[in-house]
Amino acid sequence: MDLNSFIEFIQSQNWIFAKTYSEKAPHEYCLKKNSQSIDEFNDAVMFIRNNGVKEYFYKKAFIYFYHDGYKYWTMGAPVHQTILINRTNDFKKYE
Repeated sequence: MDLNSFIEFIQSQNWIFAKTYSEKAPHEYCLKKNSQSIDEFNDAVMFIRNNGVKEYFYKKAFIYFYHDGYKYWTMGAPVHQTILINRTNDFKKYE
């Protein structure tokens, strides 16, 4: 997957607001099961991991990919076990 394909993918997703983290760490997520293509979803996960940067959320490291005012990340499970992609436009540092 290249950047243009990633952009098309994220624009086609139904982003759901994460209500349980609305105060602590506001973000949205999209679900693999709602994606039109599981292969495309998995490719997007790998794109984030291959092109992102390592940052910490408190003491846990994640790979974040920044694009167009958002940062995207997964929870780090193997690709076949990854069920969601997160995004936020909140660039606050959590330490």
